[in-house]
Amino acid sequence: PTGKGEIMAFISKRKFCYFKENGITEIDYKDTKLLRRFITEQGKIRPRRITGSSSKMHRKLVRAIKRARNIALMPFINTEQEGS
Repeated sequence: PTGKGEIMAFISKRKFCYFKENGITEIDYKDTKLLRRFITEQGKIRPRRITGSSSKMHRKLVRAIKRARNIALMPFINTEQEGS
């Protein structure tokens, strides 16, 4: 679309539940490598509209992340500062 008046169509890519695609039924809080995929660089949990996970699996994911944080397997926030 180069001319005036042309409308750009937005086509979204269909998001699929990572857990259902890989046959994961239970999320283990000790698997920090998996849990880190769903956390931002600041340490926040990514919303399910971004990750594409189903609501059932997202609830399990949040519970596992909170458990891992509680027993210090994962940090609550990222304390590493860039440029220091």
